[in-house]
Amino acid sequence: MTQTAINSFKIMAEAEAQIDAVWQQAQQELAAVANQAQLEQFRIKFLGVKGSIKGLMTLLAKAPKDQKPLIGQKINALKDQVTAQYEARKAALAAAGEGQESADVTEPGVAAAIGNRHILSKVIDELTELFGRMGFSVATGPEVEDEFHNFIALNIPKSHPARDPLDNYYLIMETDPEGGGAAGRAAEEHPMLLRTQTSTVQIRVMESCRPPIRVVIPGRVYRPDTHDDTHLSMFHQLEALVVDRGVTMVDLKSTILQFVHAYFGPETQTRFRPSFFPFTEPSAEVDVWFDLPGGRSRWVELGGCGMVHPNVFQAVGIDSEQYTGWAFGFGIERIAMRKYGIGNIRLFVENDLRFLRQF
Repeated sequence: MTQTAINSFKIMAEAEAQIDAVWQQAQQELAAVANQAQLEQFRIKFLGVKGSIKGLMTLLAKAPKDQKPLIGQKINALKDQVTAQYEARKAALAAAGEGQESADVTEPGVAAAIGNRHILSKVIDELTELFGRMGFSVATGPEVEDEFHNFIALNIPKSHPARDPLDNYYLIMETDPEGGGAAGRAAEEHPMLLRTQTSTVQIRVMESCRPPIRVVIPGRVYRPDTHDDTHLSMFHQLEALVVDRGVTMVDLKSTILQFVHAYFGPETQTRFRPSFFPFTEPSAEVDVWFDLPGGRSRWVELGGCGMVHPNVFQAVGIDSEQYTGWAFGFGIERIAMRKYGIGNIRLFVENDLRFLRQF
């Protein structure tokens, strides 16, 4: 046997002896581990970055080139064996309840957190309950609408800027690759969009019910508005519709004033400003005096109102010579802001528990 072979044999024997010594030591110390703290010390000593097994890697530097793979395999096998026994011991301690904090039964208990409805849901319930006492029933409708209910029946012509694609969330329908684009043509002829106002439900109610009609309609609406203190691209409206014989603008104004004073208080200042909406004539906008946080005050618009336009009655088959009606659409977020002194509409959608827990 050559001197080189003898030296290689000696290096290999020494390496195996050191690896075996670490294995024996690890088994002995792991058997003595009695708690999680001792187990962590074991992990650091044998499996840590500066542990005993990592230290065996210095054997590779001394070993001949042809012995390095074999020594590396033995070190990796040792690491796998120690790791497996470490995990088994860890699981055994966990099963025995070792490391878990014991409960002090003499300490006061921690009350479970109780969930809370969102402030807007509460306000919607308050509003529908208030109008219910005034003789209104509640109606709902789809949030994805067609142009007939969102525009045409509401006397909004195709040339009206309110129908501009930049002011609405139109839905793009995919064409049918095997149907000659029939779905695409249908989407162009009858486009769908996210409703921009709850007035669409007025049309659906008048289509299905004959006067007298007296309903309120709460729901989400969508408009690509720039977000600021009083505007969001998704918000809630409360629509009201009354259709009957002899209904006048006086009935509309008295109902709104009755609502404002009942909900905000009898001293609440209100004003009506002349305005224009295609689906009402005459039309007005309703403002309330808003005391903002920080001592600031100003008029804040709640929404629009007016007498139902004869063209709207014609679209749903109601005789405008026999019946008249009025409608309003108020922003529910604006109502909640005025009611609870909230200065920024974005707080309703930011999911900040510090804000939500106040209500």
